[in-house]
Amino acid sequence: MESPREPVSQLFPSRELRFFLTAPQPCPYLPGRLERKVFAHLPLNEGAAVNDALTLGGFRRSQNIAYRPACPGCDACVSARIPVDAHRLSRSERRILERNADLTGMRVSPEAKSEQFELLRRYLDTRHAGGGMTGMTWPDYVAMVEDTAVRTHIVEYRQGAGGEKPGALTACVLVDSLSDGFSLVYSFFDPDQPRRSLGSHIILDHVARAKAGGLAYVYLGYWVRGSEKMAYKARFNPLEILRPEGWRAITAEDRAQAG
Repeated sequence: MESPREPVSQLFPSRELRFFLTAPQPCPYLPGRLERKVFAHLPLNEGAAVNDALTLGGFRRSQNIAYRPACPGCDACVSARIPVDAHRLSRSERRILERNADLTGMRVSPEAKSEQFELLRRYLDTRHAGGGMTGMTWPDYVAMVEDTAVRTHIVEYRQGAGGEKPGALTACVLVDSLSDGFSLVYSFFDPDQPRRSLGSHIILDHVARAKAGGLAYVYLGYWVRGSEKMAYKARFNPLEILRPEGWRAITAEDRAQAG
């Protein structure tokens, strides 16, 4: 992908926002390829506004770093977002919501909890064994959740309708609140309940939350063309992707490349 263009540099002075390029390393999504990333440290002051602008330009956030792919000769990683006002539930999406009707999503402060970390460890060990996050420790998780100056929070999904005694923690998602929507930073869930389609349920729930809050988009991160693990993102309709000419609706030809 191309390097950041003028809009970001015009908004923020270079002395405050500097971009760096990582060394090549194996791509975690497409075997046999190398990845590089361009990244910048989010400033402590006005970090939320900078995060808004960079997300619009295709960046993702990890703690106090914003990054995006910059791989020579490859543009398979494409930023994707759902325009919530145009979204209408499909039959399969309605079934997902029905299967998870016993879950209640509660917005909580961005504070790491041992219960969340235990669920994350089970998720990583089952779904992403050998992946880049497999070795995540408790201090790593605390940093992921708490080390940031942007507007962020966690949504916990628990069984039952709430009450004095909370139900079992089934899923979690770390979410950034942007000026125009929600950015789903990282989600994880009970790997022993695959029939629930919990990852899709989290996305659909945030489409509903964005609509209720008068927000325009739910940012899904990167859809990686040719990666089976990321193919599910292209199933949402409508969907917008970021290309060199700007954000545009995904096409049938784009979807055919989803793997």
